[in-house]
Amino acid sequence: MIRSMTGFGSASACQDGAQFAVEIRSVNNRYLKCHVRAPDPLQGIEAAIEKLIAGRLGRGSVTVTLRWSDQTADGAGRLNTAALARYIAELEELAKAARPDRIRIDLGALATLPGVVITDTDEERLKASRETMLELVAQACDAVEQMRIHEGETLRADLVSHLETIQSNLREIATRAPDVVEGYQKRLRQRMESLLQEVGRAVEEHDLLREVAVFAERSDIAEEISRLQGHVDQFKAIMADDDNQLAGRTLDFLAQEMLREANTIGSKCLDGEISHRIVEAKGAIDRVKEQVQNIQ
Repeated sequence: MIRSMTGFGSASACQDGAQFAVEIRSVNNRYLKCHVRAPDPLQGIEAAIEKLIAGRLGRGSVTVTLRWSDQTADGAGRLNTAALARYIAELEELAKAARPDRIRIDLGALATLPGVVITDTDEERLKASRETMLELVAQACDAVEQMRIHEGETLRADLVSHLETIQSNLREIATRAPDVVEGYQKRLRQRMESLLQEVGRAVEEHDLLREVAVFAERSDIAEEISRLQGHVDQFKAIMADDDNQLAGRTLDFLAQEMLREANTIGSKCLDGEISHRIVEAKGAIDRVKEQVQNIQ
């Protein structure tokens, strides 16, 4: 089962008057890249979250946003009177050098200055908050995985359509390939007969067969057709494997190999019908390459 790398999940809870919320957003990335945005009291939880994400999501650029607010009395801060007194003293010094009637001390503004308000966090409550956050991260991961699975089904249906286009054109190419050598032999015989007729000579069969054999060897695409078909079959088998949750890189490699074989077929067999089929097949392969960039 293939999965997309795009997903979103959220979870929230209320515990002892404190509000907790987690949001996880995941987009495409060749590797796993996790960024955690946490409030100051929970800064030490990033490593645990990154480990949890690595075990659950595998690949993608993942952003985890944590929100926490303590609405209980324990969440209220207290004034650091020493720091507040120092700020006031410095303002009074400034007032001496200016007109006193222009200096007004706003206590509300003073409370926003660094170090004026101190929040005491109980270690036990902080530990419980971290455990709650990790549980919510796991729940949000569940939602992300469900969205990835759903998106993966959409990707799979689209990829199957493109693979069928590749196989359809490949069958036509395989059917057409023997006629290419036969057509070359007829055209070569006509040209040789036309040229030799002017000097009164007949076409030597062994000369004709030698030239045809060289052309047949140079334009033989049977091996490339077989390899391209094998890549398509392997691609389908990987998509159908329910146990393979990190198939993106393998599918990307197979798509590159498909394009390489298609290019070789197009360069070796200079036939109008085959060239037309190769153009259609390569168009489908390009779309496959684009889509596998979204697969986990």
